[in-house]
Amino acid sequence: MRKADIADALVERVGISRKESRELLELILTTIKETLGKGDSVKIAEFGSFLVRKKKERRGRNMKTGLPMQIQPRKVVRFKASYQLKKAVIK
Repeated sequence: MRKADIADALVERVGISRKESRELLELILTTIKETLGKGDSVKIAEFGSFLVRKKKERRGRNMKTGLPMQIQPRKVVRFKASYQLKKAVIK
């Protein structure tokens, strides 16, 4: 499913215009991105949580050369599905 498909579903289910549905979806996604960018988590009830984790510097291996290397510290986004989402998917 793509963003356009989600926007189309909003048009059908909510009854708003296609332009309004795209703007609404973009607003929601931008808000989530900005919140995660600040390092805060986003929790959506009965869906799941988006969390920002800090990974420490660690030793790794260059896949092309096989030589050891240092992997720099970084932030990653993690999604943890809620119980209700897992239950709906697994059935």
